[in-house]
Amino acid sequence: MPTTPVDPRGLLADLYWSAVRAVAPGPALRSALEVDSPSPAERVHLLALGKAAGPMAQEAVAFLRQHGRRPAGGLLVVPEPTPSPHPALPVLVGGHPIPSDGSFAASERIAEAIREIHPGDETWVLLSGGASSLMAAPIPGITHQDLVALFQLLLGSGLDISAMNRVRKRFIRWAGGRLGVALAQSLVKNFTISDVINDDLASIGSGPCVADPTTAGELIEFLTRHELWKPLSPSLRDHLMAVEGGRAVETPKPDDPALARITTTIIASNRLAVEAACRRAGELGGTATIVDTALDGEAAVRGREIAIRLRTYDASPAHVTQDSRMYKHSLLVWGGETTVTLGPGAGLGGRNQELALAAAETLQDVAGPVLLSAGTDGRDGPTDAAGAFADGATWRRIREAGRDPARDLIRHDSHAALGAAGDLFRTGLTGTNVMDLVLGLVPRKD
Repeated sequence: MPTTPVDPRGLLADLYWSAVRAVAPGPALRSALEVDSPSPAERVHLLALGKAAGPMAQEAVAFLRQHGRRPAGGLLVVPEPTPSPHPALPVLVGGHPIPSDGSFAASERIAEAIREIHPGDETWVLLSGGASSLMAAPIPGITHQDLVALFQLLLGSGLDISAMNRVRKRFIRWAGGRLGVALAQSLVKNFTISDVINDDLASIGSGPCVADPTTAGELIEFLTRHELWKPLSPSLRDHLMAVEGGRAVETPKPDDPALARITTTIIASNRLAVEAACRRAGELGGTATIVDTALDGEAAVRGREIAIRLRTYDASPAHVTQDSRMYKHSLLVWGGETTVTLGPGAGLGGRNQELALAAAETLQDVAGPVLLSAGTDGRDGPTDAAGAFADGATWRRIREAGRDPARDLIRHDSHAALGAAGDLFRTGLTGTNVMDLVLGLVPRKD
């Protein structure tokens, strides 16, 4: 980074895109496939599920073509219309973050694709974040309405993605190892882009090919402790109690032999994105510090904490260049995924926008630090923004636009507030998903 950045936001956007490119699904999958070597199986099926399904499937088809092969069948389940890389691969568009009719249709098409797989075939499951909702359809005995209500309840609960998926997988047709069991007749290779902290395989996409380590009894206790048991629909409660009482089947567990032939490879993660942002900062002449790669908790609380860190951070004494008395600008980086606990009458926003709005309150009238909080998938909550910037003037600009930023923060109406200030960060869908990045630029002190 130059010692006097003309456009701090431009620099932060540059760092964001450097991070996103580093976890691009296509190149990451290509590297994994080259290590894995071409399959000896005569027929290879591709099930591409999640926000990165399009580029992952495209790379898989190209790899097969390079080796004189073609997919025997499969499908893509994506968040928006995407061209199919091969006639054998239909494209289904599901809903996110709430399941839609497209999600239910995608679940049915997965069943059709599974029926086309023969014993001895190989199946590549190309999994990325968002799959829980995009292919969500309920297990028998649960209605579509009950499943949608569950997603809505959990999204406003303040639970992190791993905790939400621990609950959701119980009621999703292909989640919690059920897809893996259905594919037991084939050799399954699961290539995964991680969108959860600590890369917990059972949480990514609600673990369609991974055993569920949680029992129904443990889940009931968890839901009760978090005051979510009573808000569940009666059919969901009845199902869990039936499983606990042995009257219904448990989810596949780690000792299930049907999952024994599945191999899983994580091809991209938040840590790789964070490290790429830091490398780019160094290329531009700045210094970078990874503060945390397990950022979680309430977005507003974390936003205030990060803003305090930025406004009190003084890197000058530690970063004198060897050939001058000028000090470098510093980049502080956080990676992970926060949460937002919604109350009645909540407005429109996302965790990154709420984090940025809370940070803006703490950065009021502080010259220098600039923050960008954004999702690597390009979509923050049910909005058109990836996230937002915040600096010492953001709070004032919201007021000047005729809004009350404090009220907006309380009402979780961060999208409107930051839009009024001109601080939203819009990228469109990026085709990958490895949680969020928070990038804080601290200019040098002259």
